Amino acid sequence: MPPSPPPLLLPFLLHLLLHFLASASHPISLPLRRTSLPPHPDPRHRLAALASASYLRASLLKNPIRHSSPPPATSPLFPHSYGGYSFGLTFGTPPQELQLLLDTGSHITWVPCTPSYQCRSCASPSGNTIIVFLPRSSSSVAPVGCRNPRCLWIHSADFLRSRCPSCNNATSDCPASACPPYSLIYGSGSTAGLFVLETMSFSNLTFPNFTVGCSIISERQPSGGIAGFGRSAPSLPSQIGLKRFSYCLISRRYDDDASESGSLVLDPPKEDSSDGLSSTPFLNNSAAGAVEGSPFSVYYYVGLREIAVGGEQVKIPYSALVPGPTGEGGVIVDSGTTFTYMAPHVFNPVLAAFVDRVAGRYNRSKALEDQTGLRPCFALPPHATDVELPELTFRFKGGAEMRLPLKNYFAFVNHDDAGVCLTIISDGNDVGTSNPGDGPAVILGSFQQQDYLMVYDLERGRLGFRRQSCLTN
Repeated sequence: MPPSPPPLLLPFLLHLLLHFLASASHPISLPLRRTSLPPHPDPRHRLAALASASYLRASLLKNPIRHSSPPPATSPLFPHSYGGYSFGLTFGTPPQELQLLLDTGSHITWVPCTPSYQCRSCASPSGNTIIVFLPRSSSSVAPVGCRNPRCLWIHSADFLRSRCPSCNNATSDCPASACPPYSLIYGSGSTAGLFVLETMSFSNLTFPNFTVGCSIISERQPSGGIAGFGRSAPSLPSQIGLKRFSYCLISRRYDDDASESGSLVLDPPKEDSSDGLSSTPFLNNSAAGAVEGSPFSVYYYVGLREIAVGGEQVKIPYSALVPGPTGEGGVIVDSGTTFTYMAPHVFNPVLAAFVDRVAGRYNRSKALEDQTGLRPCFALPPHATDVELPELTFRFKGGAEMRLPLKNYFAFVNHDDAGVCLTIISDGNDVGTSNPGDGPAVILGSFQQQDYLMVYDLERGRLGFRRQSCLTN
């Protein structure tokens, strides 16, 4: 569980947020946008930034400290150059719209909140002013009480016993009974605030008493907040009782292009192999039930059985691909990680396979590897138009196979000396260090999911995918 904010921050958060709260009186589609920082003129530096952000995210995922079902609803998903995809949700009465980052690797939904919101080094497309949620402008907002079971979503029972007053909920006779402030840690930053109950809606679908974080302090976060789509009770799918959701992430070539979008669909119609959909079951991590508040319960584990490079199976320890009793190993799918992460004992054989298959065709470029933090990189001949590189294939339990197009696992660098770099990161990359024995051994990131329909069938407990164009226009 993420650590609580510093003690001196608690009274400030409580006072400020309670002040604002006290004074507050058929299938539909929504767009999914990419979240971004201002583009860098040098593509090598941009790749290095994406590799670093992907590694930080992977480090967090590896070491993390029901209503009636609505009809199908669809939202545009918009891509952004720092790697995320965002979509629009509204909160409050009257509704206030914000663009939230889609994140299947976390379970809390939060938004920037109050005019006093502060965010250091936060990503705002094209340098635009951050749009915040204003509790004082909503007639439906209310604090989550200290004794409310939803407060246990972010705090342990022992912590609440020591912090909650001897009253049942927030009343005029018990003004300090709001759930204590939260502090959420992500791969690249953090956010802190208070839980509130608010009306959440998209299109003509409305869900009262949705629990959302009202953040007033953040660092290195997306401008509109995060929508947690993970597997546990606090997640958006769980709170509104979804049976399925799907998304389709458009190509990275449309980064920060507001005229193009993919899609996020809530409760889409059932699809199967007759629709060209390949499926593999979700797996459970045994460590998730062993520790209260275990982050492993949030992740979508899948059974990756083989990795092939150039059609030949790469020799990888099978134990690395299966969740272990203490949470190590296994494979998860995450929309919030950009480049796929592989632990060294998985990545090194994959790297060696690419180097072996490419040998004699292109020279390996140490200079590009140093500049981007990616491995391997290969120099291309001047004015090269046709590039031949080995195909990367993921084979899953149940026979599902994901044969990636070249753009989903190699990035082309056209600056000075042209080259290509594998967009998979590991602990061996010069972007950080962690204990490779902790957490998932493979995190399948969004870069590798470009132009794939990804269907999370929560009712049948399986992941479906199909390669297709994700452009909605």
